[in-house]
Formats: sequence, structure tokens, C-alpha cells
Amino acid sequence: MTDARPLTDDLAAAFQIEGWPVRGRLVRLGAAVDEILSAHAYPEPVAALLGEACALAALVGSSLKFEGRLIVQAQGDGPVRYVVADYDTSGTLRGFCRYDADEVAAVSAGFARPGAQTLLGKGVFVMTLDRGADFERTQGMTPIEGESLSLCAEHFFEQSEQVPTKVRLAVGRIATAEGETWRAGGAMIQIIAADDARGDTVEAWDRSRALFQTLADDEILDPTITPETLLFRLFHEDGVRLEDARALRAECRCSHDRIASTLKAFSPQDRADMIEDDGKIRVTCEYCSTAYEIDPVELETAEA
Repeated sequence: MTDARPLTDDLAAAFQIEGWPVRGRLVRLGAAVDEILSAHAYPEPVAALLGEACALAALVGSSLKFEGRLIVQAQGDGPVRYVVADYDTSGTLRGFCRYDADEVAAVSAGFARPGAQTLLGKGVFVMTLDRGADFERTQGMTPIEGESLSLCAEHFFEQSEQVPTKVRLAVGRIATAEGETWRAGGAMIQIIAADDARGDTVEAWDRSRALFQTLADDEILDPTITPETLLFRLFHEDGVRLEDARALRAECRCSHDRIASTLKAFSPQDRADMIEDDGKIRVTCEYCSTAYEIDPVELETAEA
């Protein structure tokens, strides 16, 4: 291994297998995903689905060559109506789910954790690129297929970009001295198109996929296994290096001013209907569960 990095957790990094026409990315999430999932009292399958979405958003988003955001979302007619994870190129993550608790409990009665298709039902998987106010958002959409968001992502890349892709995602809870905490992670490999210099890439892709499929969930989640060690276990015969490791953290973009600005977009009558008995308007952020208390007089003063 070369180019070792001191960063071992809450990171996204590229990796390169020596001499192979394959590019890869690796994500490890500890405190960042625990903060996101612990902000709500999600049922375990719902939290796991959101953890997958966060890991996937970081995997794909960390490869962007411009400043902006990647939004991974899926919505359907199942017990989980909507899941979204938002990666910003500054390294921040946030996400949330909307779900029906009774319906989630009903599909969770078996021994196995229900997967994406069971939870989301029939619907769509969407990736959105947001380059900021000066650019139009670009969006790709495919049907939800498979019992994990990794399969949805593979289908997305196959249909939308015609890039052969393999994705592994893992989410789970581990015991620590402070109690159980959530962890998540994932890895992705993609074939680089053949050309005169590389020649046929089919054999290299078949071999890399075979090795990639040996990656186990416990290896992805184990905080004692460094990213370098994890990659070495997979590709040690050929040599592999980790590149461009970036720190990740949980961070919501909500604020008192943003909430107030949103409320000002409502009509005076709609705002009046939001006022509680003590004369305040209260709004809770869907992402981080932060509660904001707004004085209606503040909104009227700002509009004057």
C-alpha cells in the first residue's frame, strides 16, 4: 500500500488498483452517520435504509469535480414514503425519512431486515446534481429495483450512464463503551472504457468484480479495520493505493433565518393558522430535528 492517510473514519476516498482499468471509491461513516440516524426515533429498518442512502450519497458525491451537492432520494408507495440523503462537496451530510410506523412494523415481522424494495414499494430512485443558483439542476431517475439501495444505484448507472458499476453498502450498530452507535459504509468500483492503450477490459472487470464480491459487511463496518487494510485484503496481489481522502461530517443547513424566510413565503392567513396558543410559530427541521420558535411579529416586521 502507498499514500497512506491518517484519516481512518468519517471519510470518503478514491482508490486505484495498480495497472487495472478500474476506478473505485470507499466510504467509512462513524460519528457522522450516528448523528444523522440518532436525530430521530427511526425504527431499525428505516434507520438502516437512511444509512445506506447517506453512504451512497457520499460515495457518488465525493467524486464530483465541482462545488455543489448530490442528492440521493427514493420514493414509493411502500411503508417508507421517502428517503433522502444530501451530500455537499464541503464534506457535509444530512438526511431523513418519511414513513408509516405501523406499516413498517408489519413488514418487519420476519427474521430478516426488510430491504429497499419492501420498504419503499413501487417507486423511483433519483440522483440530483445541484451546482448552485447559477446552474439548472440535473437529475436522473430509474425504477426502484432490488432489496438494497446498492442495487438501485447499479441499475441507475447502467441505465443512465451506461457505466458498469458494482456497489456495496453496509449499515449496522456496534457496541462501544458509551453504548450502541450506528455505523455505515460502502465501496464502489467502475470499469474504465477500453481504448487502444488499455485494450480489452473485460477480463480485468470480471476479476475485480469477483474480488469485490468477497467484501463483507462486518469488514466495512469494523472501526478497527483501517481503509488501507480493507483495500489490501481485497486487492493485495495487484497493489492498491488510497487517494484523496476527504473528511465527512453531519451538518444540517437549517437556521432561524432560513426558517423565517420560508415562513414569509406563506400568506398572512396561512401563517396565522400556524400560531400556537402562546402566540409563537414552532417549526421542527425534518433533517436534524432542531426546533425553532418564531415570533410572528418578526415576520411582519421583516415584510414591512
